[in-house]
Amino acid sequence: MAIRDLLLKTLHNRSAVSKIGRLDRMEQDRLNDRANGLPAIATNFRYSQFSAADAFRRVQGDVLALLGFGPVESPYRVVASGPYWRLRDYGSAQRSRSVLIVAAPIKRPYIWDLTPAVSAIRYCLGAGLRVYLLEWRPASNATCCVGLAECGEAILASLATIGSGAEGGKPILMGHSLGGTLAAIYAATASETICGLVLLSSPLCFRPDESAFRDALISLVPAPVSDSDPYPGSVLSQASAAASPHSFIWSRLMDAILSAGDARAVDIHARIERWALDEVALPGKLVREIVDALYRENQFCRGILKVGEKTIGPSSLSVRILAVVNTADAVAPLASISPTRDVWGPSRLQILEYPGEAGVCLQHLGILVGREAFARIWPEIVSWINAQGSDASAGRRPGVTGSMPGSMYENSDRAADQAARQDDDRGKGNMLDQFRCDTHITISGDKIGEANEQHQTPREAGKNRQRS
Repeated sequence: MAIRDLLLKTLHNRSAVSKIGRLDRMEQDRLNDRANGLPAIATNFRYSQFSAADAFRRVQGDVLALLGFGPVESPYRVVASGPYWRLRDYGSAQRSRSVLIVAAPIKRPYIWDLTPAVSAIRYCLGAGLRVYLLEWRPASNATCCVGLAECGEAILASLATIGSGAEGGKPILMGHSLGGTLAAIYAATASETICGLVLLSSPLCFRPDESAFRDALISLVPAPVSDSDPYPGSVLSQASAAASPHSFIWSRLMDAILSAGDARAVDIHARIERWALDEVALPGKLVREIVDALYRENQFCRGILKVGEKTIGPSSLSVRILAVVNTADAVAPLASISPTRDVWGPSRLQILEYPGEAGVCLQHLGILVGREAFARIWPEIVSWINAQGSDASAGRRPGVTGSMPGSMYENSDRAADQAARQDDDRGKGNMLDQFRCDTHITISGDKIGEANEQHQTPREAGKNRQRS
């Protein structure tokens, strides 16, 4: 017993030292950023330079589009909008389950729908899902104070517009990269409004010394970040390239060389390069919260992230989560999601490892554009989504995957279900209905997305006119 107690004490001390070391590293990061801070005039000058760089990169992207490498998106309607967001409805002939995609705030959302042959949105539509996409408008002086809480409000407004699907089920929330991070943060504040969460290469944990990309990025993003100015996208693009030259430069060039003999891969590579040049400004407040609260201080994973009036973390989520991790991706490695296993457990969290592939330009985007991803990973994603509506154990307590008839688990599950129904009757389940009444949402159901009209073929345009 004495040896066992000594071992336990030693393990406890090592864990405490490791935790203190991480906190010391976070504090050192803050001090370094304070020391590297620039005067306000110099910061404004730097922002104006990068704003000009944004415009120049967009012109370069437009040239690639003129050469035939622009996006060819699916038709959609804009069904709701706000000052800094709008909701696309792609519709579906079969409406078995609604899926709300939360786009990343960096770049444009058409990476989800590059061409008819390279499109996660078209794949979901073909699987019979009702697809919506929440996109973020480029930041302006009027919307630069949008942060994590405001993004959560936009997701809530979108879910209120969507309502329940054809089967009466709640929507699935899905996101890639920082779009998945925003989706997870929202889910932690209002899990009762969704049926499940799908994270595609989305980092949630940012521990020091576990990701070279994280450690380099927080020292490269210029400080301070102002809440009162739009943040040029070129700053993050260049900081990301400097933080991981292998991911954003060398492997990108190698992928282009390896794709030279494959016409389809060359086409995908060129279209992604066009997308990468399509810079948009981000809200300064959102950038500051992402860099400071998430990347630098790891507040969400530590359970101390303040969003509005709530303090949230992984334990705040009560829905099932599917996380797809590209093992060749340095931006969102396995270490950026695996610490949540201890909180969610195997009954709530399922991780699919995707080894990456050639012909995708950037490995971070592989899950959205890769042939192997569509052949092997997306069928499992769709199967998981459909299972959330029919799985009888979806409402059971975390950690209980099944119960024998008459067992104490079955009785406690039944009691928990009854309590939940009573709670819903008291108004908890009316959260979305109340939001519909309290929020002014611009509805434009008969409007086809302007960008899509330019990319429709004459046959598609004729079909859309017949439908309308």
